[in-house]
Parts: sequence; structure tokens; C-alpha cells
Amino acid sequence: MFRNASWGAIGVNVGFEEGLELAAEIGFEGVDTPIGKAAEMVDQGEGSRFQGLYSERGLQMGPWGVPVNWRGSQEEFDAGLTALHRLAAAGRAVGATRVCTWVPPYSDELAYQANWKFHVDRFGPIAAVLAEHDCTLGLEFIGPKTLRQGHPHEFVHELPTMLELCAEIGPNVGLLLDAWHWYTAHGTEAQLAGLSNEQVVVVHVNDAPPGVPIDEQVDNVRCLPGATGVIDLACFMRHLARMGYDGPVIVEPFNQELREMEDRAAAEKTKASLDLLFDLAGVS
Repeated sequence: MFRNASWGAIGVNVGFEEGLELAAEIGFEGVDTPIGKAAEMVDQGEGSRFQGLYSERGLQMGPWGVPVNWRGSQEEFDAGLTALHRLAAAGRAVGATRVCTWVPPYSDELAYQANWKFHVDRFGPIAAVLAEHDCTLGLEFIGPKTLRQGHPHEFVHELPTMLELCAEIGPNVGLLLDAWHWYTAHGTEAQLAGLSNEQVVVVHVNDAPPGVPIDEQVDNVRCLPGATGVIDLACFMRHLARMGYDGPVIVEPFNQELREMEDRAAAEKTKASLDLLFDLAGVS
């Protein structure tokens, strides 16, 4: 596994190459992939140069987000699916093959089974296009009970059921596994112990504020990994190491204090939190 910088997640506002340079200077091992930029350079015959921007700095390519409006109209979805072929081909060409998005834990219109079918019908074709280009898809379940309140139809919001949905969508589909959502969904160590590297595409880490019951945690109020010790991140990381997880580990704290910091200071603090987390878990 590798320490991956996702600048948007921590409010660091830098350009593409500037962000790569900053990551390398601070000691990150990977950076999210701007797939549009990659596709543009591949189209111009500069795919190798795009790869070099990472490799020359000792960086790996992190994930990219699903660029298809899968919740939109059929016309919007079809157009996005057509465009996905080009982007996934570019991802394969440069070696950025991990793709991810999140799944809302409720619907205001569709009952559970109808919503399940909708997700299979939409993500199935997306996964098939990605599979043509040797890309994998990671889906994130969203755990907090506070997000489901006030909505008439609950949907998938915990690890075991998300694995079932992934399996039905396609063989190249696994988890975007977020420690916050595992915790707020009352996740267990046994759930983590049952996972394999093939089932985990991307990992997010963060901590929770103290003194707040699990079912009262609010999604956009989080802490840096290891800042509070509320989430058992050492356990979480040990199981990633046990399964031989070889993908990106990304900090996603939604922390206002961090977002208000100067860019380099925020990046350094985020990297330090990852180092602490890796040390706690006894992984390099």
C-alpha cells in the first residue's frame, strides 16, 4: 500500500505538476490521477511523458473518479458511457487503472429492490467498459445514520451488503473502503478479516471526533487519522497489511481547520498523519 495525496480532499489548491512536485518533496508515494489530462496527453502521443511526470518523482498513480453521470437521464448516462471508453483506454495506457465513486445510502424515490436493480443496471455497463481496459471499479458505502434520517428509503450503507452489490455488478468491482464509513456503520474486525486484496480498490482513512455516539456522527465533521483514536485505525491498517493490499491510502478528513491552513502546511500535516497511522499498524 502507498501514501497517496488527494489534494482536493484536504483543500490544497495546486496545479497538476505543482501538486506532483509538492507530493514528492513531502514524501507522499502517489497522487490522484487527472484522467482528463492523461487522456489528452495520450491522444497527443505523449502518454509516456505523462507517466514520466510521476515516475521521475518516484510517484505512483492514484485513482480517478467515475466520470459518468450514472444518476442522470438515460441520454446523459449513454453519453458518459461512450466517453468512458476513451478515458479508460488512457488509464490503461498510462497505468492508472483504479476508478472509484460513492453510493448514496438512501433514495427519495426508489424502494430498496428497485434501487438495487437501478445500481446494477447503471454500474454494470460502467464496470464492463472499465474491464475492457483492465480497470477496476471501487464503490464506497456511506455509513452515518444521520445521513439516512429523513429519507423514506434506506439503501446499502455497510460493508457486507456492498460486497454483495459489487459481486452482482461485475468481477472487476470491489470496495472503496473508508475507515469512517466502516466505523459509522458499526463495522467489525471480522468484516475486515474476511477481505482480500482483490476486493479492495481504494482506501480512505480519517478519524472521528470524541464524545459523539456512533449514530450521531456527522459525515462532514471528521479528524485526521490518529488525531483522536476514536476509530481503531491500527486494526484497520493491520488488516490491509494482512491481505497484502497494494493500492492507495488516502486521507479524507473533511476538516475545516486543515482546509484553512496554508497549502504546504496542510500537505505536511496530512502526510505526518499517514506516517503515524502506518507506524501504529506496524506497516511501512
